[in-house]
Amino acid sequence: MDSNEPNTPFGTFTAETSKLQRKYQALLDQSTPHLAYRWIGTTVGLLLFFLRVFVAQGWYIVAYALGIYLLNLFLAFLQPKFDPSNDALDNDMEDGAVGTLPTKEDEEFRPFIRRLPEFKFWLSATNAIAIAFVCSWFEIFNVPVFWPVLLMYWLMLFILTMRKQIQHMIKYRYVPFTFGKKAYNKNSS
Repeated sequence: MDSNEPNTPFGTFTAETSKLQRKYQALLDQSTPHLAYRWIGTTVGLLLFFLRVFVAQGWYIVAYALGIYLLNLFLAFLQPKFDPSNDALDNDMEDGAVGTLPTKEDEEFRPFIRRLPEFKFWLSATNAIAIAFVCSWFEIFNVPVFWPVLLMYWLMLFILTMRKQIQHMIKYRYVPFTFGKKAYNKNSS
């Protein structure tokens, strides 16, 4: 414990929580380069949650809320940090304060910067799945609903929002993924 903190229960509690936070952050830092393993673990957690919902035949509203939240995260992951269609940013873009995506071939290359980085997307999705899994063990969250209606509503929401996002991507000519992009050799011969 620091010499500045008094030897009180609150000081001890603060020291222990900061120690746990540092350990948690160290685990997150160590997991950063292991992209595939992180997403495999998240997918396994999601499948366990779906298995729990399927076996228990309930908690459809929790699954629906999780689906809406994951869709929201995915859309933020696909969008650029600075939306080229936003007219309010036009003045800032002219001044060079804000980055923009090129719309013409002769414009300078500017890299795609996501609104929600991959690591934050993974962390938020994993936390949401864990919270939903915990909620599926409490009867208070088992609200009786007709699940096919929720499923159809979520599918329609997914289709409409993805169609809108894809149209936006086509209109402003950006691809948020690295596959399908032109690759250049390191040798300049």
